[in-house]
Amino acid sequence: MFEWFIGLRYLRAKHRHGFISLISLISVIGITVGVIALIVVLSVYTGFTEGLRDQILGVNSHIIVQRSEGRITDYERVRRQILEVPGVVGATPYLYAQTLVSSASGGSGVVLRGIDPVTADSVIILADQLIAGSLGDLVDEAGAPVPGIILGKQLAADLRVSPGGKVRLISPSGPLTPMGVIPKIKTCRVVGIFESGMYEYDSSLAYMSLPAVQTFLESGDIAHGIEVLVEKNQLSRADRIAGAIATELGPGTIARDWMAMNRNLFAAFKLEKIGMFICVALIILVAALNIISALIMVVMEKGRDIAILKSMGATSRSIMQIFFLQGLVIACVGTILGVLGGLGLCELLSRYQFIELPSNVYPMTTLPIKVLPLDVAIIACSSIVITLSATLYPSWQASRVKPAEVLS
Repeated sequence: MFEWFIGLRYLRAKHRHGFISLISLISVIGITVGVIALIVVLSVYTGFTEGLRDQILGVNSHIIVQRSEGRITDYERVRRQILEVPGVVGATPYLYAQTLVSSASGGSGVVLRGIDPVTADSVIILADQLIAGSLGDLVDEAGAPVPGIILGKQLAADLRVSPGGKVRLISPSGPLTPMGVIPKIKTCRVVGIFESGMYEYDSSLAYMSLPAVQTFLESGDIAHGIEVLVEKNQLSRADRIAGAIATELGPGTIARDWMAMNRNLFAAFKLEKIGMFICVALIILVAALNIISALIMVVMEKGRDIAILKSMGATSRSIMQIFFLQGLVIACVGTILGVLGGLGLCELLSRYQFIELPSNVYPMTTLPIKVLPLDVAIIACSSIVITLSATLYPSWQASRVKPAEVLS
């Protein structure tokens, strides 16, 4: 195709005005920088979202099953029923309570979580998050006068306690006496400390065995719900599995999956990701505007050449293709360099992790990076489409050159 030959020659040739070549170079650099920025920004957003999801699912389960009356009395039978649902790999009862915890050095509000240490290990990853102690210590302490408790790392630091130390649980919902409501107080021994990586959990969450929490709350042999773990490749279908569980257990059962429980949070992340894509894509748009000005000046400079080509039989479509192909080369070169640079920068950030984040502000300590092939493909295609759109007007202007007017 002679259009390719002429178009590439125009790109390589030295222009009468060196400013045109400079603008073309700036356009390529602009596209490259824009693509790099988009890949890195979207990779950070994806890594942050997935990191937050993994940490939320590390402390919480994939599905929460509850009764409409707020308690489950036959929770062991319900647990066995849930395990028969396809896609379910683990289930464990839980009991929640908001209370106060204090030590000799101070006190703090805490969410007390009663778990079954035997079955909880197959649902939540608390055992992997422990930096001191083990879940077995809760089993040993279940029937003891001084039950065991596992505290978050930040909570233990605020209370200035370590494994083996004593803390007091204080519940405001005590018995009513002529003197008023007397708070219930229970002394516990710290048997473990966990670190989830999320400040909110590490500073306000404590674990005890289910029987110990039942005794402390005087609630009887009940559970507030059942936590369910699904197969890893079924995470995106957790809502369907939750529906199957609700159908299996019958009316009065409420089953909520992790996506429904955190819908607002992840919807906000998705909206921010789209907004950031639009904002950073403006860099590519600026580069596209440079391409328009560069090609228009090339058309003005090569007016006589275009007129001669038309006189020799070149059609307006062929002239349009010549300048369109110039924009295509600029778009492809800038996009390819941008993709390579973006992937390389993401690899450096992921491997060496030299950007640290404050743990009391963000749910992870280093900058998370997660490159999705679909995101890279969308960025590359968007870059090429925006750039090629910028070449349409200059190419159309070149095709409208009239030989008689230029050569007269």
